[in-house]
Amino acid sequence: MAQHYAVEMSDAEWRKRLSPAAYEVLRRQGTEPPGTSPLLKEHRLGVFHCAACNWPLYSSKDKFESGTGWPSFTRPINDRAVGTETDRSLFMTRTEVHCAHCGGHLGHVFPDGPPPTGLRYCMNGVALSFQPGR
Repeated sequence: MAQHYAVEMSDAEWRKRLSPAAYEVLRRQGTEPPGTSPLLKEHRLGVFHCAACNWPLYSSKDKFESGTGWPSFTRPINDRAVGTETDRSLFMTRTEVHCAHCGGHLGHVFPDGPPPTGLRYCMNGVALSFQPGR
């Protein structure tokens, strides 16, 4: 059964709304090349949002330097921000992370992060936007 989200659009509408790189990641489960996101160097206080629907996802307070080449966080901003599902692509099993509001693919979560959660939410920067503030 297909999951329904608060924000749903046709493929043509997503293509029109998103850059080609953002469309490839958010709607086709692609991955941006490591080290290419300007958000890797974003260290101001603020909130990272879904680039597709502007849903708040991660606080800058939970961002850390993982050395992987992608923006990484220890946890989502709240328990309604993201959803997860098993990803068995590329001959491995991983946990995919998607926006809970529009279903856009964000990246994956791994059990090798720092305290306090021990998790590393490894996100594609092109799937995020940053709003400085709190």
